[in-house]
Amino acid sequence: MKILVLGSGAREHAIIVSLLSEGAGHEVLAAPGNAGIGRVATLVDLDPNDPVAVTNFADDAGVNLVVIGPEAPLVAGVADRLRENGVPVFGPGRAAAQLEGSKAFAKRIMQAAGVPTGRALRAASLIEAEAALDELGAPYVVKADGLAAGKGVIVTEDRAAALAHAAEFLPQGALLIEEFLSGPEVSLFFVSDGHTVVPLSPAQDYKRALDDDEGPNTGGMGAYSPLPWLSTQFGGEEEFVAEVQRTVAEPVVRELANEQTPFIGLLYAGLILTDSGIRVIEFNARFGDPETQVVLPRLATPLSSLLFAAASGTLDEADAPRFALDTAVTVVLASEGYPEAPQTGRVITGLDAASAVDGVHIAHAATTQRGDELVASGGRVLSVVAVGTTFAESVERAYRAIGEIGLDGSHYRSDIAARVIEGN
Repeated sequence: MKILVLGSGAREHAIIVSLLSEGAGHEVLAAPGNAGIGRVATLVDLDPNDPVAVTNFADDAGVNLVVIGPEAPLVAGVADRLRENGVPVFGPGRAAAQLEGSKAFAKRIMQAAGVPTGRALRAASLIEAEAALDELGAPYVVKADGLAAGKGVIVTEDRAAALAHAAEFLPQGALLIEEFLSGPEVSLFFVSDGHTVVPLSPAQDYKRALDDDEGPNTGGMGAYSPLPWLSTQFGGEEEFVAEVQRTVAEPVVRELANEQTPFIGLLYAGLILTDSGIRVIEFNARFGDPETQVVLPRLATPLSSLLFAAASGTLDEADAPRFALDTAVTVVLASEGYPEAPQTGRVITGLDAASAVDGVHIAHAATTQRGDELVASGGRVLSVVAVGTTFAESVERAYRAIGEIGLDGSHYRSDIAARVIEGN
């Protein structure tokens, strides 16, 4: 197939690596891609958020499948335009993508579908925000309603900090003040063609910038998969996934279909395992980053077949995805100053040595070529991905590889998957 992947991050690099690993002779294009993606796929100078430009290119180039990586093209309606022109696309239309684009929309859908989630109050002014904070109490959870590149959420015991966050994002629209939920978090992906729902394997990511879950929230500093500790809490991964599919994914997809906004693409369920049971923290409408980097390397069935079946409405006829028993870990290398003020333009070295470590590959997140030099072009620069037979092996490989990489001022967490190793 000729496949166009929209996006420029490590998630898109991971998707492309998975597609190319099938050995099926796919021709993979990426728009706009990055320096690392350009080494394995053809880069296209195309605005991924422009529905007309993407559709015209897909038509002219004879693209068989478009895979939308980030959220912005979804909310911009790129998938709608492609479908109107008969181009198979993996990604929901603008209306269904509001599951991610609007926290208030997601809460309404969950309520209508009977999905377990925390209590939330809407605030359109600082006065309403203060009242909601006082009603729900500390720790305070304040969320911007729209897309905020992973920076729209604050969880804090400090009421003044919660109000300051509210004041920062209120000019962009209403906020949600949510009940604080406590427990381990799990990311679980579901592929949907608007009716049928198929689960992938769960992962856990690390949102805080620093070890021991300290520091500010980020887009994600690392992840691992599978989650062996689910066996002690839920009887096993299979039982856990089945419960989430039954109580969360299927009701949401069914409700969206009933509202004539079918969800076709990747439903990302951000979950928390509370003492009262599984609760949904949030939904995303696309593959998560960095979880994709650890889920796809374990996928033993062709990714292209799964995505095309969803895009063409034939998911009920597709083979169920199977996963290897291997463990996968990713550690994110971030620029100095990330997430508040990342420093860009600095030279990256040592990638050949890092990639030479057994079981390791590097997914580029924010890199560009400057002459003969590879330089950082954003906050999260690289995802170092390691696969092994045990978590101890995967973790050792990941950190040995990241130790080979040079980027002045860069930082990364040193405790990715440490707890799961200690638990074993």
